[in-house]
Amino acid sequence: MRERNRISEAMETVRSLETDVTDAEEIAELAEMEGDDSLIEDVRASLNDAWSRAETAELKALLSGEADGNDCYLQINAGAGGTESCDWAGMLRRMYVRWANAHGMKVEELDSHDGDEAGIKSATLKISGDSAYGWLKSESGVHRLVRISPFDSAARRHTSFSSVSVSPVIDETIDVEIEEKDVRVDTYRASGAGGQHINKTDSAIRLTHEPTGIVVQCQNDRSQHKNRSAAWDMLRARIYELELRKREEAAQAEADAKTDIGWGHQIRSYVLQPYQMVKDLRTNVETSDSAGVLDGDIDRFLSAALAAKAVEGTEEPG
Repeated sequence: MRERNRISEAMETVRSLETDVTDAEEIAELAEMEGDDSLIEDVRASLNDAWSRAETAELKALLSGEADGNDCYLQINAGAGGTESCDWAGMLRRMYVRWANAHGMKVEELDSHDGDEAGIKSATLKISGDSAYGWLKSESGVHRLVRISPFDSAARRHTSFSSVSVSPVIDETIDVEIEEKDVRVDTYRASGAGGQHINKTDSAIRLTHEPTGIVVQCQNDRSQHKNRSAAWDMLRARIYELELRKREEAAQAEADAKTDIGWGHQIRSYVLQPYQMVKDLRTNVETSDSAGVLDGDIDRFLSAALAAKAVEGTEEPG
């Protein structure tokens, strides 16, 4: 049904664009005959709107990967740097939540560990919506922030790093087999508010896939059974995503993204001082609207990554 709806929506978009262009031609001819400049302005506005929708449709057509139409897990980890990096990780979580909300997607926080003073040490989000993985998969990597630290009494400039990892939520059409003997299961007490709501049982689950070193954890529910089920789903997704990347030419990029969270490995820089600029180091797309980006306006970066991937796929080998 999801595939059917996707194709139906694409066909409806094409029909709508064809109608808009035909109508614009007819109105333009009428405006020319009557010498009505206001109609010409209406035609121009209509065509600009059609152009924008056509660009969006073209990008959606690029979401043709094996799991691009699926929901996704997005994991954020603070790098070295203590409070600064934890605060930056929290800013990234807010950015992705606002992006998802703006696109009508549902966000569920499966796991989160607060920083000692501010922000988060790590968080795992499940983002559900049309082609969530296809849009966000290019966000995997290290994100670098440069700013005047709000935690430094001397108001010095600091550089912070956090890593992002994105993997698809796999459904019944994708079979991933995992040997239970290869997985270490740890239980621990979930963190959260105190008082009458404090968790008195070891309901949180951590799974470690020893052959790959992949670690997932879930503490979203008070039920250990539900957390265990969610953790296994996340582990299958992470292993599947690893296999996908092994089969792609981008395997080296994945290796870089999993190295130290620091200098030389970042995919995007967010500079707030001494000037305002966010720049993607892979596509060279940049903007001075850093506040807008941190509020979730990251479509320009996602679109450029999709377009770049499409160009790579059409290049002749050798």
